[in-house]
Amino acid sequence: MILSAEHIWKYFEADNPTLEDISFTVEKGDRIGLVGVNGCGKTTLLNIITDKIGFDPTPGGDGAVSVARGCVIGYLEQNSGMSGDSPIETELYRPFAPLLREQAEMNALAEKMPTLSGIDLENATAEFARLSSHFEMNDGYLIDVKINTVMNGMGFAGLDRTRPVSSLSGGERTRLALVKLLLENPDLLILDEPTNHLDLPSTEWLEDYLRDYRGAVLVVSHNRYFLDKICTRIMELEDKKLTLYRGNYTDFTRQKKADIERREKLYEREQQKIRELQFFIDKNRASATSAKAAKSKQHMLDRIEENATEKPKMPKRPPKIRLEYDIEPPKEVFKMENCEISIGGKTLIPSLGFELRRGDKLGIVGPNGIGKSTVLKTMLGLNPHQNGRISWAMNVKTAYFDQKNEQLDPRSTVIEEVHRRYPRMTDGEIRTLLGGVLLTGENVFKPVGVISGGEKTKLSFALMMLKRGNVLILDEPTNHLDSMTCEVLEDALAEYTGTIVLVSHDRYLLNKIATRIMEISESGVRFFEGNYDLYAAKKDEEKNAAEEDRRIAEQQRLREVKQENKKNQYRTQKQRALDVRKKQEIKQAEERVAALEDEIKEIEEKIQQPEIAADYQKMSELCTRLDEAKKELNDEMERWLELSEE
Repeated sequence: MILSAEHIWKYFEADNPTLEDISFTVEKGDRIGLVGVNGCGKTTLLNIITDKIGFDPTPGGDGAVSVARGCVIGYLEQNSGMSGDSPIETELYRPFAPLLREQAEMNALAEKMPTLSGIDLENATAEFARLSSHFEMNDGYLIDVKINTVMNGMGFAGLDRTRPVSSLSGGERTRLALVKLLLENPDLLILDEPTNHLDLPSTEWLEDYLRDYRGAVLVVSHNRYFLDKICTRIMELEDKKLTLYRGNYTDFTRQKKADIERREKLYEREQQKIRELQFFIDKNRASATSAKAAKSKQHMLDRIEENATEKPKMPKRPPKIRLEYDIEPPKEVFKMENCEISIGGKTLIPSLGFELRRGDKLGIVGPNGIGKSTVLKTMLGLNPHQNGRISWAMNVKTAYFDQKNEQLDPRSTVIEEVHRRYPRMTDGEIRTLLGGVLLTGENVFKPVGVISGGEKTKLSFALMMLKRGNVLILDEPTNHLDSMTCEVLEDALAEYTGTIVLVSHDRYLLNKIATRIMEISESGVRFFEGNYDLYAAKKDEEKNAAEEDRRIAEQQRLREVKQENKKNQYRTQKQRALDVRKKQEIKQAEERVAALEDEIKEIEEKIQQPEIAADYQKMSELCTRLDEAKKELNDEMERWLELSEE
């Protein structure tokens, strides 16, 4: 056990707990997803177990948070980034400070030992051996490899590490904080919405990293693909209480639905039994011949009511998002021809051209900073383009969702923001609209600048509904939304018959909505027909083909090396004996290479089978073994080459 929380209560208002009798444990190797609607108390719970805030005592005084002796907890708070003017490189090496001190001591001893003799030399040699053993055992020689691996995985390849941390953007500082936390390698890694500032490649890299993480992981996320990939348990915080489920997010949704149905049936059966008993009692209480039976039924009724199943609570009301338009545009909606996409004098895409037809659903993917948002702004004329031509058809009315909400006035109240655009609407009409997206009560009188990111997103969608555009331009619309609202938005976009251009890292959304994918990368722009799953399958196919070409080329190189080595064999008796041993080792390596190649081929064939694809656990095991086998094959080929060169 790494961490245990027992009977945790938290009050921010008297007689109205935010958390009510919360208990759970975290075991070594756990991958736990903490889910719940916005504002349900997830971050509060994380702050309690990390001792940032306290919990409130229960009447029995039995509340407790216990952490195993020596356990290190690492916590990445939502939207929390690194700060300060120290160089990025300095921050990256901080997690390795003890090992770097050991390395400095080893270097000092190495310089000193040639001048020592006798007992002093023996002591120095012993100390050097001790330090060296500990340094190597803790991967001291791999510090730079670890830093480069995590930095590249999190999208920082090529970053000038002499820059001060303060020169990075807010999103970059959050990503850098995550990099540093991963390098610290805590026993329990707690992450609050870690994918908010990650592009798809970085998110996928983080999924792979966390699946193999040696410690435990507790993550809050609305990214359902992410939760499906890494989680083995789900904890749902709902109505102030915590419920535990085994499996990933998809398993959780299935189990929760079945549990609700079971409790509803049990409750209805009990209520029916109560009604029958009460009817019998009322009918026979006054009868002399049946009074005894009525009394017996009353005892039975009392026992049932005393232990009655609680009436299942109705699910929380989801927001209402309905996107409609009045004017049907022509079939050819939009055309961009040979436009240079640039910003601030920097060219992002030298030449871009594509068309949109009525009803198209285009998803745009690519790493952060590659120009996805700039493409949308260029389409809308918010960002000037160089060269080329952009044309929109007649009767096109665009509605734009900006991920940074720059079109909202932070000084206006929520209700004023709607009034400013639609002055003819009454307060009642506006409040009805806002209530539909769950902006209610005093929240509508708060300044836009102080409401949460999720509330700003809901306000933006309320404004989009009013605009009634027949072309939707959406830039990361699911950021800051809870899973329930994401699902409502997905349904609204799926029902929308107009044209959609969507930038998103939400793979569930891309998979459900997109009919075509535009991929922007350093090597250019490519288009793929189909949704995200088809795009990902095509990319995997290309990756596997490239790996196969590399493997074949490597085998050819190894054969050439082997032939060259044969020409240069030594002929002394001692060398011949050594050659015999080397040949045996080479033969063993060749046999191992062949066996691994056969195993890889067999696994790849299994993965293509429909019954395997439908079995998540089996698919996960096969994918893990496939990665291991490929690594072993690379290692064995390198060993074969080393033996051949020797």
